[in-house]
Order: sequence, then C-alpha cells, then structure tokens
Amino acid sequence: MPGIISHTKARVRRILLGRATSRGIDLSQLSKVPDSLTWPLRRDGVDPVARLAEVRAHEPVNLLTSFLGLNIWLVTGETETKAVLADLSSYSNDIRPFVGARGSATDGDIGGLGFTDPPDHTRLRKLLTPEFTMRRLERLRPRIADIIERQLDVVEAAGSAASVVDLVDTFAFPVPFLVICELLGLPMEDRERFRDLGSARFDVTYGGMGTLGAVSASRMFLMEATRKQRTDPGDGLIGQIIRENGDEINDFDLAGLADGVFTGGLETTASMLALGTAVLLRDPAGFAEVGRDGGRVDAVVEELLRYLSVVQVAFPRFAREDMTLFGKRVLAGDVVVCSLSGSNRDPRSGEVMDEFDHSRAPRQNLAFGHGFHRCVGAELARMELRMAYPALARRFPGMRLASDAGDLTMRQLSIVFGVDELPVHAI
Repeated sequence: MPGIISHTKARVRRILLGRATSRGIDLSQLSKVPDSLTWPLRRDGVDPVARLAEVRAHEPVNLLTSFLGLNIWLVTGETETKAVLADLSSYSNDIRPFVGARGSATDGDIGGLGFTDPPDHTRLRKLLTPEFTMRRLERLRPRIADIIERQLDVVEAAGSAASVVDLVDTFAFPVPFLVICELLGLPMEDRERFRDLGSARFDVTYGGMGTLGAVSASRMFLMEATRKQRTDPGDGLIGQIIRENGDEINDFDLAGLADGVFTGGLETTASMLALGTAVLLRDPAGFAEVGRDGGRVDAVVEELLRYLSVVQVAFPRFAREDMTLFGKRVLAGDVVVCSLSGSNRDPRSGEVMDEFDHSRAPRQNLAFGHGFHRCVGAELARMELRMAYPALARRFPGMRLASDAGDLTMRQLSIVFGVDELPVHAI
C-alpha cells in the first residue's frame, strides 16, 4: 500500500507540474490577481457580496474563471463543499508546482498541513494533533484567562485616558497573539519580531509575490526558533514535539507545523474577536446575553463563526483525474476552491442564514473547514472566543461602537476577512 500511495502521489505531481510548467505558471510572480478570480473575497460590510448568493442559487458548483490556462471552479453550496472537502482521493493540496522556485523542498516558503498530501500530511498531523487535545488545551485555560484579564485592564486604562478605544489594538489582536506565543513556547525577546508577520500573508491585493513573501518571513523566523530549541527545548509546542519525537521530525517540517499553528491561530482568532464584538455591539440583547448567561455562550460563538466565516475559502484542491462534480465536468489539474463564507449561508441549510441570530440553536458549520484538512486548532480558537466575549461583556456592559458599523474599514481581498481598527466607547 505505501508503494501504491507513493506512486499515485508522484503521478499527480507530474500531472500538475506538467500543466504548470507547460503554461509557465508561477503564482509567486504575479503582481496582481484579476477580479474574475478574487471577487468571492469581497464583502459588503460583514456580508459576502450579493453575487455570491446569486451564483450559489443557480450553480453551487460554478466555473469561476480560466486563469493562466487553468479552469478554476468555485463551490458555494454547503452540501457540495462538504463533499469536496471530505474527498480524500480525488484531489491534491500540493501547490508547489504552481509557485516556481518557491515551491522547492529546501526553500521553505510552502509547506505545513494545508498544502501537504498524504503520506506526509498524515505523518505531520499525527505529531501535531496530541498538542490540541482538550486535555492539553485545558492546561492553557488559566493562562488564557490571565491574558484576557490583563488586556481588559489595558482597554479600561485606554478608555479612562480617551473617549475612543481601538479594540483591535488593545484586545482583539493581543489576546490570540499572546496565546499563540505561549502555545509555541516563544521567549519574550522574540515576540515583537513575531508580531509583525501575520496579516500580510492573507492579503492577495498585490498578488502572489507579497503573500508568499510573508509566508517565507514567518517560516524562516520559526526555523530559527526551532533550531534554538533543539538543544534546549522549551515548555511550549515546539519543545514538546522535539522532546517526544527528536530527530523523527526535521527543522523544516517542525517550523511548518509551527507556522500552521501561527497561521490558523493568530489572524483568524483576532478577526473573530474584533468582528464578533462589532456584531454583538449592534445586537445589544446578544451582547448582554453573552455576559449574563454562560450556558448560551457556546451557541452564540458557533453562530458568530458561521455568520462571519472570517476564513473565506478553504485551501485550493487540484483535481487528480477527470471527474464529474455535481454535474460539472472537471479536468485533471483543474483548481477547485470552496467558499466557506458562501457555504455557511446556504439557505438550503436553515432559515434566514444571511442574518445573525444570537438565539439560533447550535448547528454545525464550516468555519474551520471540513474533513481531512479541517483546522487542527479549532478547539483552541473556540476556547479563546468562549472565554473572551463573556469577559468583555461583563467588564464593559455599556460598551458601544464609536461609529456606525457600516463605517468600519473592512479588509478587501483578504483570504482571512477582518478589520484593522474597531473604535469603541469602553467606559
């Protein structure tokens, strides 16, 4: 069986590499990505643009565009997205054939679980998964609570000094940033360098070069951190994996795992804390309920995750063979992109899915993806959100937005949707 898997993987890579090479495809060199490809990332306020719902209603599997000789399919329905993301045999996640020299095994720009196929993915995820069991995450709970309270003190002090406080700068970003630093076991002196490496990697405004350059910077930083801990493992995730696995994992793979934790745990949770607070503040009953009724917090968090879908699309899938996908003819090498923001609002899945309803019964959603590549850090993110929103509502029950929600400057063309500032009246 290992020989068959290896042969199949090599064949798929040859197919993709052949198509990419013959067309001169190198996404890292793109200075601009056309609107025909990026429009599903646009928002109208916090809502996906209306065009996404129109496409979903008529063709939940839609030929988005042909780009550099590749057909790119957009999947917007919940049922269809689950089917694609759960399919272990029909697709590859290996993006290296499409990023030129940046995809080499020694360059370090591409890697981590999201862009990795079995058997490498299976081996690496097996190393990472034990660090995200609820038992191990519970060890972080007291530290997360302390981080939240300290940042609430920062918000309170800022509110006493000025009438308007930026909740992103004082709360939404620092909380997950400090949690990730604790989780990875990064020493204090490295944290400021680490702080600046987040949001640029998700912004496709300036094409592939800027995004992949940001990936490279964070990966190289974590390679350095990994090398330091080889001889003196710390108390965090990096040190724990080194102690338990030693030379079974090299610095490149370990840095890739750490980079995936950074990718999945910082910007995404920061965006959820900021945008989720904005949504709750325009729904005073929901904000009050979060602070008052601990039993409802889990359901409200799930509704916010579904409604906001800050991770807008799943990792792209590359078709291994010609296939029929819900009536559409998909060719080997075609790219299939699943819209999580579109799928989480599919009206076939429930009533008034385009609205936030803090009283909605808990339901499964695709905010963390689905299937084989579902976010391994989902439960850590949930833990942070379930602790942070109630603490914020209890400390500042009278908090209100300092401007209309429609006046907030949302990020455009970012795979992780967010807001750079959230001005509030805290006191």
